[in-house]
Amino acid sequence: MTILKSVLLFALAAAAEISGAWLIWQAVREDRAWWWAGLGVVALGIYGFVAAFQPDANFGRVLAAYGGVFIVGSLAWGVILDSFRPDRWDLIGAAVCLAGVALIMFAPRQG
Repeated sequence: MTILKSVLLFALAAAAEISGAWLIWQAVREDRAWWWAGLGVVALGIYGFVAAFQPDANFGRVLAAYGGVFIVGSLAWGVILDSFRPDRWDLIGAAVCLAGVALIMFAPRQG
C-alpha cells in the first residue's frame, strides 16, 4: 500500500508542477492572459504540498526521485498537449529515469 500511495502522490505532484510550469509558459511565451500565470503559481504551490505527503520522511530522497517522475511526466505532457513526439532516446532516457526512481524510493534498506 505504501508503494501505491507513493506512486499516486508522485503522479499528482507531477501533474501539479508540470501544469503550473506550462501555464506560466503559456502566459509568458504564448501571450496568454496574465491569469494563466496566476493559475500556474497556484498549481506550483499545490505541487509543494502534494510532495510533502510522501511516505518517506527524507526530503532529499523524495525530491531526487521526483526528478525522474518529472522527466517522464514532462515528456507525456508534451505528447498530449503540444504534439511532441519523443524519439527512442527520449523513451530510453525516461525508462532509465524511472528505474532510478524505483531504486531511490523502493530499494530495501537496513534500519
